[in-house]
Amino acid sequence: MEKADRFAWLVYKLTKQFPRNELFGIISQVRRAVLSVSLNIIEGFTRCSLGDHRRFLEIAYASLKEAKYLLYFSYREKYLASEKYKEIIELSEEIGKMLWKKIQTLKNQKAK
Repeated sequence: MEKADRFAWLVYKLTKQFPRNELFGIISQVRRAVLSVSLNIIEGFTRCSLGDHRRFLEIAYASLKEAKYLLYFSYREKYLASEKYKEIIELSEEIGKMLWKKIQTLKNQKAK
């Protein structure tokens, strides 16, 4: 959860540098996606059933993938410098691996 929180804060910080004409486009969309990662992780942990927990983590994972594409698009539009893009993508990869591992663990627990 700590990394997802850091990811959200970093995206918010970086998008402050984006062109103002993207306020209701990429900025809004990527911010919603990164917050969705953290919020769905939190909501998943509060669920009593393994299936619900897993489903919210899957939603968080999908939001992470959405955010990664929007960041890639932003990088190609030159809204992000190469070193900042690399930093944020590396962090998103770490989060993705943790989410995927937890999702798989929950799937295996349900199968037993």
